[in-house]
Amino acid sequence: MDVDLSLIEGFDWDKGNLEHITRHKVNYKECEEVFLNKPFIVNEDESHSQSEERFRVYGHTNKNRLVMLVLTIRNNKFRIISVRDQSKKERKEYQEFGDEYS
Repeated sequence: MDVDLSLIEGFDWDKGNLEHITRHKVNYKECEEVFLNKPFIVNEDESHSQSEERFRVYGHTNKNRLVMLVLTIRNNKFRIISVRDQSKKERKEYQEFGDEYS
């Protein structure tokens, strides 16, 4: 599925998802920065999309931290489910994509 980013109205943050991302030593601003810094890659996460569509987003923060977000879209807002630093393999693929993008 393609995500029409023009329909997204912001982020859906609450105590639960804020606490979860903090366990991974990432703050909410870093998650939001990913969508301001190109390139970012959005892939459907079919293996975890049982009750609602989930997506994996690969990107970087303003300080060039490479992260992978898992999110869903609710009421035209991104709801971050999880976030972590990209694995070595993901970093390599992301950097290769970035080279093609520029």
